[in-house]
Amino acid sequence: MANAQAGGQWYPPEWPGRIRALASGELTPVTPKRAATVMLLKDTGAGPAVHMLRRRTSMAFAGGAYAYPGGGVDPRDDDRHVRWAGPSLDWWASRLGVDRAGAQAIVCAAVRETYEEAGVLLAGPAPDAVVGDTTGADWEADRAALVARELSFAEFLDRRGLVMRSDLLGAWTRWITPEFEQRRYDTWFFVAALPEGQRTRNASTEADRTVWITPREAAGGYDRGELLMMPPTIATLRQLTAYGTAAEALGAAPTRDLTPVLASARLVDGEIVLSWPGHDEFTKHIPTGGAPA
Repeated sequence: MANAQAGGQWYPPEWPGRIRALASGELTPVTPKRAATVMLLKDTGAGPAVHMLRRRTSMAFAGGAYAYPGGGVDPRDDDRHVRWAGPSLDWWASRLGVDRAGAQAIVCAAVRETYEEAGVLLAGPAPDAVVGDTTGADWEADRAALVARELSFAEFLDRRGLVMRSDLLGAWTRWITPEFEQRRYDTWFFVAALPEGQRTRNASTEADRTVWITPREAAGGYDRGELLMMPPTIATLRQLTAYGTAAEALGAAPTRDLTPVLASARLVDGEIVLSWPGHDEFTKHIPTGGAPA
């Protein structure tokens, strides 16, 4: 079971042993899988709020932690023709640091996971339109088929004659799970605004609670040890506190640095120092035989 150290930082008890094994050459890192997650925003009187879900404690990865809708890339979405609105695939490939096929699959994953886990769909019948209510039985049947991977997202869009609204997404940051983790992900974080006429719901089987919360409130809960989060989640929340509206955050996205953030573990004076470049608050000092300080 995961526990928290500083504030509400997610810190699994098996990490020290795995870090030591990596440092000694006994552990071979697994290859990270590509993934996408979306910070869905809506404006409130207190500034933009972000949609977060709490992962069930039974989940193998980050159980009990608050996160955003997200999940792995589906390779079936990399080459099928998708009706596309917004920046071109070449633009997205350059922005995300991948090829065209990879860019399409990553953006599809971001939009698909938001639909699967929050019931919000960033697509429409035309390049300048977004679907309205997606809570009907026919929509739910398609959503369930997507969750079960019986239907690819590209196929879903084609079946419904929908256009992918990539212009409603902004690429925000990129984090890669540390090399000592059992499950590793290369994750692109996006921002998006809740489309008019749509509403979120807890559609995820992986979550036991969802909330709309301002980044400042969420960060405060983390600092008090009340909300458990992984480093990229609290880091992005702190970044979002600088913006007064969802539109401001989206407007800032194109200039954000997408250099991957990857934790490093090194041996210093008989202890392991775990750090995330550019994020000093997450630095941990791990004695050779004990828990982190």
